[in-house]
Amino acid sequence: MKKKKFVQVLVFVVLGLAALAVYYYVTIPAINIHSSGTWAAMMLLLVLLLALLVGRQFKKSGQDAVEGAVYKFRLKEMGLPVKLLGGLILVLGVVYVAGSLLSSPFFNASKYQKLLTIQERAFTDDIKEVDYKTIPLLDKDSASLLGNRKMGSMVDMVSQFEVSGDYSQINYQGKPVRVTPLTYASPIKWLTNQRGGIPAYILIDMTTQNTECVKLTEEIRYSKGEYFNRNIYRHLRFHYPTYIFDDQIFFEIDEEGTPYWVCPVKKFNIGLFGGQTIGRVVLCNAQTGECVDYAVEDVPQWIDKVYSADLLVNLYDYSGLLKHGYWNSLLGQRDCLQSTHGYNYIALEDDVWVYTGVTSVSGDQSNVGFVLMNQRTMETRYYKVEGAIEDSAMSSAEGQVQNLGYRSTFPLLLNIADEPTYFMALKDGAGLVKKYAMVNVQKYQWVAIGDTVQECEKNYMELLNTNGIVSAAAESNKSVSGKIESISPVVLGGNSHYYICLVGQDDIFDVDMTDASLVTIIKYQVGDQVTFQYAEGYGVNEVKDIS
Repeated sequence: MKKKKFVQVLVFVVLGLAALAVYYYVTIPAINIHSSGTWAAMMLLLVLLLALLVGRQFKKSGQDAVEGAVYKFRLKEMGLPVKLLGGLILVLGVVYVAGSLLSSPFFNASKYQKLLTIQERAFTDDIKEVDYKTIPLLDKDSASLLGNRKMGSMVDMVSQFEVSGDYSQINYQGKPVRVTPLTYASPIKWLTNQRGGIPAYILIDMTTQNTECVKLTEEIRYSKGEYFNRNIYRHLRFHYPTYIFDDQIFFEIDEEGTPYWVCPVKKFNIGLFGGQTIGRVVLCNAQTGECVDYAVEDVPQWIDKVYSADLLVNLYDYSGLLKHGYWNSLLGQRDCLQSTHGYNYIALEDDVWVYTGVTSVSGDQSNVGFVLMNQRTMETRYYKVEGAIEDSAMSSAEGQVQNLGYRSTFPLLLNIADEPTYFMALKDGAGLVKKYAMVNVQKYQWVAIGDTVQECEKNYMELLNTNGIVSAAAESNKSVSGKIESISPVVLGGNSHYYICLVGQDDIFDVDMTDASLVTIIKYQVGDQVTFQYAEGYGVNEVKDIS
């Protein structure tokens, strides 16, 4: 009899451990007191044990599972192990709920408010005159269209793979790009291709819209599209069982084009579950699976995304809303500020910064300023620039093309002739970029539209000139001298132009022959020395004076 009972207990233990192992492999919770998954696993294990013991208690009391039997189960008849397990489940539940409450902003408003350090800076000091080579012209949706279109042309891969939805925006070799890996088209395609891995990733230049499918000499073997041990989340968990990884891990490439997964590790600064920031970063080579663990302040310079945009915006909202405590953020709302309904990315100082406007909680249609938040370091800069909220600027731009039905992307904030200016793309119903718009932040009725960025800028500068902002516009002209490398006549819109290239210069200079002051260009030949006064444009610079 004792042997039989021992076997039954052994079977229960083995089944319980097997169930726990399956649960762990599927859900891969962190073994960490700050992880909700750990608490859920403990509760599940205790509930399963309690159910087994309760079942045995029924049998021991002679209450066998007989059809039509009436079960009577009294608390006083419970065995000691059952009571202990029930009490432990209750204690764990109370601790979890109490920990969640005591970690909330309700009890820790001042701590949440101080999670983010904000520096107030001058707009014209940090945001220099716009360089169109560093301005991303595409949002994620437009990049996705280009990526899918490129994938459709890859006849050797399109039947087996599709484009993943990551599209991380990074700085690559000095320019803003979006990168995303391919993934398996279906579970069946995974089954037939997983031995070889994923052969390529998509690289999209955000300034030229050039889209490239980069084929790899060594395939990507660790990704989100894998199902078992090579799944990137499971791979990370088995290497770092106690780390609580952020909900977003980022696909990036280094300066040589090697693919990596950048995996931020959560840090909880307030109680059990509150005040999340990032404490460490695990860098995983997507091809070999090799992992390197860094403290957040030691991550390599080429990494651009450590803090997700959503996390940074949430941290700023805590800082802006909780200045005078939790109840003030709900009732009096004195001095309460919050981010606007969207964000975008700016390439600045070889990093990617999240841009969002700052407005009061009163619901008016104006900004009191804006913030830039560094996705690698969490550095946050506030600029006091009053003007129209982004939604108003978007509506103003859409109003200029309302007959075409174009919709505006969320704007970027640029410095054009020392004027804070919203820049946005206008897309048709199919999601294709058709025009560009510039809207003055402080005078959002000043709107310029163009089929190209160069044309849009030209129209905007003329608008500034018309409204009396002359000196700033004049100061925006630049000067360059050099020997003429090539002269090419072109016809644009029925008018004659000369495209000039100078020795040692990558830019093209446009001389408009309809401007009488510029017709002297016909006297110059290849090899002659020339000096241009020009307005910097997107790809092509507009010559203003020749000497």
